[in-house]
Amino acid sequence: MSYPSAPWHLKGFSLQTLHLLDIERVRPVIPSELNIVSVLPGKTVGGVYIASYGAGSTMPYNELIVVSALLHWQGKVGAWISHIYVDHPDSVVGGREIWGLPKQLAQFTWNVGKMPSVQVNHSGQTLCTLSSSWQLPGWPQPVSGTVFSLQHTQLLQFTGQGTLQLQLAGVDLTIDSTSPLAELNLGRPWLGFYSNSLDLIVNPPIPVHK
Repeated sequence: MSYPSAPWHLKGFSLQTLHLLDIERVRPVIPSELNIVSVLPGKTVGGVYIASYGAGSTMPYNELIVVSALLHWQGKVGAWISHIYVDHPDSVVGGREIWGLPKQLAQFTWNVGKMPSVQVNHSGQTLCTLSSSWQLPGWPQPVSGTVFSLQHTQLLQFTGQGTLQLQLAGVDLTIDSTSPLAELNLGRPWLGFYSNSLDLIVNPPIPVHK
């Protein structure tokens, strides 16, 4: 099994949600020495991102990312990805060995149209379903961000940047009570987005702390 070296170029479309999460609820899935950013008393920011990468990408695959908190470490603010699933074995291995991300294999079922939706299943269990009932007109939006991850005992930091054709959307999130995602108590989305055209670069990681 082989995988491309970083950076990875990802092009496709996505559904996304933003949530206010209870810090006490997400604390167990985050290394204890990392500081969680509080945006409201007892609350941090997280979200769900499901994308399909196709032509022009480093490799074609689908991906579910769950951000469980914003973190602050040595002057940097970044996201913590507690759950991540893809449907390409090379992406699993590359994600683990390059970026220290806990990728697992899953199955993605998309319904693409005026009301796009996607269901993600892992080992015969439904992890979550995202569906959009409406979208406002969008515009190309530059994006960039930092992510922290852990590879064995080594804390890593990596960045991503690119553009999204970002559309504010009505997005519903359904999580079964037996899903591993239920432990985060994501609740109803605060905001939802649909992007019918994304173009992202994920850069190699930098070791920052053991």
